[in-house]
Amino acid sequence: MELDKKAFKKLLPNLVEELESSKNKVAINSVRTDVKTGEKAVSKRFVHYAPDVIDFIRRCDTEEQAEEIISYMEKRGEIEKQYAKKLRKQLEEKGVRSFGPKKEENYYFKHGEQ
Repeated sequence: MELDKKAFKKLLPNLVEELESSKNKVAINSVRTDVKTGEKAVSKRFVHYAPDVIDFIRRCDTEEQAEEIISYMEKRGEIEKQYAKKLRKQLEEKGVRSFGPKKEENYYFKHGEQ
């Protein structure tokens, strides 16, 4: 099936807008043609690691953001109601930093083992 640009725009306007905009672009800083070298460069420390509610809370700047995370994960059934209650109590009594220092942007890239 062949589509001209006009038909493509009409069929998938949001995709065309996304492709033509300068938002959501990712810079490619390097290219590895050797698979073994590329695989060695990948961080192994966080392979198969699934962040938990505390990891997400540690990315928050405010108590309101942390409460949003707790509510969202509780609603989805990712944390138990009782655990959510315990987290809320800690948040209220000790604050958002009581869960640990703030995880900066690109935390997993910066702290992964090479």
